[in-house]
Amino acid sequence: MKIFSAEEIRAWDEYTIREEPIRSIDLMERAAAQCTSWIEENFSACSSFNIFCGKGNNGGDGLAIARLLAEKGKEVQIHILEFGFPGTDDFQQNLARLHQYPTVQIQYIQSENHIYPIREGAVVIDALYGSGLNRKLEGLSAQLVQQINLSSNPIVSIDIPSGLFCDRSSKNNISIEADHTLSFTNKLAFYVAENDSKIGEVHLLDIQLHPSFYQYTHSQFETIEKHSIVQLLKKRNRFSHKGNFGHGLLIAGSVGKMGAAVLAAQGALRAGIGLLTCQIPGYGYQIMQSCLPEAMVNMDSKETHISSFPTNLSPFNAIGIGPGIGQNSDTVGMLESLLEKYKSPIVLDADALNILSVTPILLKKIPTHSILTPHPGEFSRLFGTSENDFDSIQVAIQKAKELNVFIVLKGHHSFIASPTGVHLFNTSGNPGMSRGGSGDVLTGILTSLLSQGYPSDQAVKIGVYLHGLAGDIAAQEHTEQGMSVTDLIHSMGAAWKQLIFRN
Repeated sequence: MKIFSAEEIRAWDEYTIREEPIRSIDLMERAAAQCTSWIEENFSACSSFNIFCGKGNNGGDGLAIARLLAEKGKEVQIHILEFGFPGTDDFQQNLARLHQYPTVQIQYIQSENHIYPIREGAVVIDALYGSGLNRKLEGLSAQLVQQINLSSNPIVSIDIPSGLFCDRSSKNNISIEADHTLSFTNKLAFYVAENDSKIGEVHLLDIQLHPSFYQYTHSQFETIEKHSIVQLLKKRNRFSHKGNFGHGLLIAGSVGKMGAAVLAAQGALRAGIGLLTCQIPGYGYQIMQSCLPEAMVNMDSKETHISSFPTNLSPFNAIGIGPGIGQNSDTVGMLESLLEKYKSPIVLDADALNILSVTPILLKKIPTHSILTPHPGEFSRLFGTSENDFDSIQVAIQKAKELNVFIVLKGHHSFIASPTGVHLFNTSGNPGMSRGGSGDVLTGILTSLLSQGYPSDQAVKIGVYLHGLAGDIAAQEHTEQGMSVTDLIHSMGAAWKQLIFRN
């Protein structure tokens, strides 16, 4: 699903009005009807609503919702933030319509003395400011938002929580802390961790904006959806054999961290690889062979850490390196030699990234279209600290293009920065996956998919989504609190079933 900027969202509204055609007031009514239906369905037991409106079109949405709720017999109070200038045409028209409903109370907030406590049990609807906001809230607007946030009432924001910018950082700005956001278009603000406490649960409502605009307008960002993954999957030929599904090399593990190697190998095997070889320290031989008889093992000459890789790399379709390898000087030298010798895409994670962060000259040696999978701490060590999540996104995009690699900035909505195409946010996964070892599994999955011949742009998209989907299935069975990374691995078969047997 495409993610449009505030300017593009405004253009989409205008395109719909012109090409459908439909009057702007009627498009507003359509949006209000969708919101009212959602509110009725989810707050059916509530009879009292306090609606806070600015005097722009977001406020017009709020007034239309107020009228529709009043028509259904609900008790509605309107609070209009008043700065002494008229509202937009659609706001004024909806305000005139409301005057025909004497049961609806309308109050104007002209100073902090007009900010009154919200009745207990009432649902608050925030329609103060929408996606067109271009400066942070100050003065009376900020005071009102703070007062709303102090209430214990459920808060539903229309379009976007007031005070949040649509496509740039609002970090440390005063904004509504919504329980639910009812939006009509996908927004970048919904996918960054810094807004987590503001947006609540986001619900995208279809108000039938013109499909041609969506189809023909390029977007820099998109979300990964299940249907787009299904379209990428290769069908297995009945007469295929293990050689048809690739041979991958995993370089992983050291003393005390063989679990990382085992988890990465399990991820690779569950993702469908034909053959897997694991380069591990001598210490880990019995561990790996006992845990995973399906994996072949190449023992390092060093007992406690990895210092080398197989002399002949030609059998390997892809290499994954990093989980649990540590940063011994021998291991640093091994990584440098690997980057000099191997020119196909590599998956780099964990300690491989930490080595790169202290030896940045190696970044230029990473093979084209390799995949880097840092968590936020590793990302900061690699590329420097960013002031906010939006800056991190831009740095990831810049570095992906500069190094000609894919960068997976892991998080709730893992962000995939592409060197050439659209940048992606993942929509699968949950907080139960925030455990040591989860990233090691992803390394194995990505190595497996590359080995099977998926190009990097497809492998990273499938792998990140599959990883999150398996986590969701594990959480459904064990809860986010009770699931383990091993549960995630065991859920990969069920995740594949959802994708392959989608009908």
